[in-house]
Amino acid sequence: MTKFQYSIILITLFLGGCSYQNELDYDTSDPFESTNRSLFKINENLDKALLEPAADTYDYVTPKPFRKAVNNFFNNAKYPVTITNDLLQGKGGQFIQDTSRFIINSTIGLVGIFDPAAAMGLQFNDEDFGQTLAVWGLPQGPYVMLPFLGPYTFRELIGDAIDGSFSPLLNLDNSTGKIALNLIDQVQKRSSLSALEDELYSSFDPYLYIRDSYFQNREYKISDGEEKDGLDEDEFIDIEDF
Repeated sequence: MTKFQYSIILITLFLGGCSYQNELDYDTSDPFESTNRSLFKINENLDKALLEPAADTYDYVTPKPFRKAVNNFFNNAKYPVTITNDLLQGKGGQFIQDTSRFIINSTIGLVGIFDPAAAMGLQFNDEDFGQTLAVWGLPQGPYVMLPFLGPYTFRELIGDAIDGSFSPLLNLDNSTGKIALNLIDQVQKRSSLSALEDELYSSFDPYLYIRDSYFQNREYKISDGEEKDGLDEDEFIDIEDF
């Protein structure tokens, strides 16, 4: 089953499960809040039981330069998705820059383990099909918390499914290698979020913390870093993978 098919099934089951929900006083962007909170709790328990211990062990046994190299490798492996979305959004200059970055890091940077392109002034960009759909005018739709996958809006869920169908990491012929690489990628992502744990769990409402941070992060990316509501870059928390 492809990631796109899995996402469609999840959406169908999720909407079916929410059909009985009573009228609540909720944020209009989060009409399924009651169900979302239940799924957030399930994800939180799974994270504490599986991902958090794996990420803590990974942080303990691997030196920081190694973790940086792994992060560089995965960023580079996924960069064709960014390059494609540059083109779809009509960002011609950024398309040329990101294509150059990918070529340099894939060759001189040894398949992306190193990042010589950054030293040349070719900085990392992050574009996805959810951002492309927003540029094309598609509304974000309701916020949903999906089991295992975490927070999404319907627009970003569609975008992520499309990006995933073209991701090199999800289209390897070697199934064992594909599973291993994607497991390492998930642990690496969770490791990068470890610094946010104290802030998250000390917040008044961790669910709202995740939801609001997700919306801020998506708005920041879609607007290409323009300030929104007085917030600057340092206040946007990249929490999409929590």
